[in-house]
Amino acid sequence: MAPTDDDGRTAQDASPVDTADTTPPAGPPAAGAAVPGARMPRWLPRAMVLALALVAAFQLGSWAFHQLTGLLINILIAFFLALAIEPAVSWMASRRMRRGVATFLVFLGLAIATAGFVTLLGSMLAGQIIKIVEDFPDYLDSVINWVNHTFHTDVKRVDVQEGLLHSDWLRKYAQNSAAGVLDVSGQVLGGLFQLLTITLFAFYFAADGPRLRRTLCSVLPPARQAEVLRAWEIAVDKTGGYLYSRGVMALISGIAHYILLEALGVPYAPVLGVWVGLVSQFIPTIGTYLAGALPMLIAFTVNPLYAVWVLVFVVIYQQFENYMLQPKLTSKSVDIHPAVAFGSVIAGTALLGAVGALIAIPAVATLQAFLSAYVKRYDVTDDPRVNGRPRRDTGGSGLLTRAWRTIWQRPAEDSREGSA
Repeated sequence: MAPTDDDGRTAQDASPVDTADTTPPAGPPAAGAAVPGARMPRWLPRAMVLALALVAAFQLGSWAFHQLTGLLINILIAFFLALAIEPAVSWMASRRMRRGVATFLVFLGLAIATAGFVTLLGSMLAGQIIKIVEDFPDYLDSVINWVNHTFHTDVKRVDVQEGLLHSDWLRKYAQNSAAGVLDVSGQVLGGLFQLLTITLFAFYFAADGPRLRRTLCSVLPPARQAEVLRAWEIAVDKTGGYLYSRGVMALISGIAHYILLEALGVPYAPVLGVWVGLVSQFIPTIGTYLAGALPMLIAFTVNPLYAVWVLVFVVIYQQFENYMLQPKLTSKSVDIHPAVAFGSVIAGTALLGAVGALIAIPAVATLQAFLSAYVKRYDVTDDPRVNGRPRRDTGGSGLLTRAWRTIWQRPAEDSREGSA
């Protein structure tokens, strides 16, 4: 009999085992899991606000930079123009002349020279255009006669004129030209405003050069002030040297083309020589083609064969200038390798277009001269390979010697091993 308690229940039934209460306790919550009652860290809202503020500031700065790109480019051009005229202004200021008056006189001289050149060139072009229009029927008759004689055709000038007047191409061209007059006028006004902006900034940079340098140095420690002034001086020297080399090449090019045009009897030879010299040197990339197109056109009005001679001379002179004249002048005045100059022009064109191509060489020359003071140089070892000559090997281990050993000595060694 099983023992019983007072209630008549067995001892086993008195302490029943509850399986539901024997489960192990739950562990800590997994990483990243939401904890009931947990609160957001205090730094998270501030970090989100700061991130949004940085993104907004970046977007605003990018938008402002793209909107002000034109103004920044104009300021850059004006700065280099001020560096170019800095020697003349400083020389006049050293003669007890106010810098503002000296800068005004320099700009006045440049304006008079530019206006005179444009006036002469405009009158020449107007006269040549009138002559071309008056002589166009004679040119057309000569072309028609040559075509009829060569191809045995019967083309008449009246038929050609009627075909041109009633052609769809001429009608569409006239409509597009009439519609584009306003666009051309807007571009001209925009160009004049841009020229005025560049002139004003260049005048302020040149006239207030000492004040600008003093302002920049006032926010820098003394050691940095010396570096800034040295960089400014190098920029002035390199920019002036670049313009000097370009001026010399323009003079040589103008004289050479003047001699050719005068020998061929082309009218306005002096003005055309000046045109070729200035345009080919101071308009990058396409300056050579613009410079040669006008003399060819005017030479064509005299004799079509003369235009061919001008084209041949322009191509030959351009090769002479690129490979002989320009490297010597650039290395002496700007002290930059021709390959580096060519690469800098390409890079400047890719970044800023024609403006970048124009200021690339003085900018790279300035940077190269400024950084050369911080580059530590060592004496070059006395090795003939430095000068491009092979090293003399007394042990006979040159290339030919090794090839000879490989070809002839190995069969001899194999024969000795076989006999052994």
